[in-house]
Amino acid sequence: MKVDFEKVNGIIEKYRDDREAIIALLQDISAEIRYLPEEVIRHVSDEIEVPVSRLYSLATFYTSFRLEPRGEHEVQICMGTACHVRGAPRMLENVTQKLNIKPGETTGDGKFTVETVNCVGACALGPLLVLDGKYYGKLTQRKIEKLLGGSDDEVEQSC
Repeated sequence: MKVDFEKVNGIIEKYRDDREAIIALLQDISAEIRYLPEEVIRHVSDEIEVPVSRLYSLATFYTSFRLEPRGEHEVQICMGTACHVRGAPRMLENVTQKLNIKPGETTGDGKFTVETVNCVGACALGPLLVLDGKYYGKLTQRKIEKLLGGSDDEVEQSC
């Protein structure tokens, strides 16, 4: 993936005068390009005169930052207790088999990243899948097929 440094520089300019906003700066860059590649971290380091080690320290401490590319669509499967007892492990298996990846991985075409989360706070809807920030509860294999097949308009959003 080629990085648009013009966009990165625009974000840097937004925070240039605020030395306390390094996390916000990294969050905005991460939101724009979906991860923090090494060349971007080094560029930010040069531009704002903060050691690369400090930026890496922040990027690896906070779980919201990724150092590897994320998929165009992010799939999170809730594995909290309520979802677990209602079949979340089986739903996770369905998702990973359909996409041919393991949790934490991104498909080869860059379309999907799948991860598990401990709880999303919608226990009554379990098992639950979050696709690009939208919650889909009471999962079934059929719902998963529709969601990952690109027809989420046919699947009722739960929240």
